[in-house]
Amino acid sequence: MITVHTSPLAQPGSGEAGGMNVYIRELSRNLAARGVEVDVFTRRADPEQPPVIEADPGVRVFALEAGPLVPHPKDQLFCHLPEFVTELAFQINRDGRPYELIHAHYWLSGWAGHLLKRYWDIPLVQMFHTLGDLKNLLSPKGSIEPVLRLQVERGLLRLADAVIAANPDEREVMIWDLQADPAKICTVPPGVDLDHFRPADRLAARNQLGLPNRPLVLFVGRVDPVKGIDTLFEGWRRMLDLLAPGDATPLLVFLGGRRTESAHGSQFEPALERVMGEAKRLGLEGSVLFLGSQPRAILPLFYNAADLCVMPSRYESFGLVAVEAMACGTPVVA
Repeated sequence: MITVHTSPLAQPGSGEAGGMNVYIRELSRNLAARGVEVDVFTRRADPEQPPVIEADPGVRVFALEAGPLVPHPKDQLFCHLPEFVTELAFQINRDGRPYELIHAHYWLSGWAGHLLKRYWDIPLVQMFHTLGDLKNLLSPKGSIEPVLRLQVERGLLRLADAVIAANPDEREVMIWDLQADPAKICTVPPGVDLDHFRPADRLAARNQLGLPNRPLVLFVGRVDPVKGIDTLFEGWRRMLDLLAPGDATPLLVFLGGRRTESAHGSQFEPALERVMGEAKRLGLEGSVLFLGSQPRAILPLFYNAADLCVMPSRYESFGLVAVEAMACGTPVVA
């Protein structure tokens, strides 16, 4: 598998990590459990990042040097793809390990997969996770995907041997708007781990997380314009204004963005700081709790602690958060 711009080991909700990371990690783990060995190749973004790690039995994650050893905007990574592919091909030739399939995730990885087909005559399976045309259609003004992405996605629909769509609507857009061959496209909705995400006692979950026993609404997601955080805050402000005297004030628990703790207190990544500034501008400081992204191991506690999960996204190829919340028995407003 190829996932150039983000590692499946990254914590969802921080930086570029989100549902795609979860999908790749879970797909790899379950394929390995069925006897299919999986190697995942991603870009190394930290000098301390190990070059290879066994993420799960039968699953190895390789971090390849391509471009600066720092987090890099994904829209600036295309020029580093030849270096990434060269490093990947060298790694594989050195190991002498044959592969039967390339499974690429996102448009950048798809183009890397296409370049790799120069080295091996094996099928390329592409999954976009999001489509640039749909993001441009639904994103707020100013969040326009580059023409390069649109051109590459259209090209990959022709060049890939097979394409996986996460939902029927995405498949229809590929066929009718992007002129893809219907015979190449298979709709395979992602799933959810029902052993991990399941109903639990609400009060016990709140006590374990140290959350107050008051109406709680949960948001889980990356800090990205397409997630509709501006709409969420505007709606939250209106709801607070409609509360009658004596009504319990709800709390919005915001899980997204990178928050770190140090001797100097909490530190927030710039994108999250901007979101917090918007909340302050709207007078929401006392009714929004910014906890940053949380480890996946404890996400079921947050879902079970909440009375409601909100998903104001302008566009989702699947909407993993909604499915995880419903698996825990928590209603979703989307």
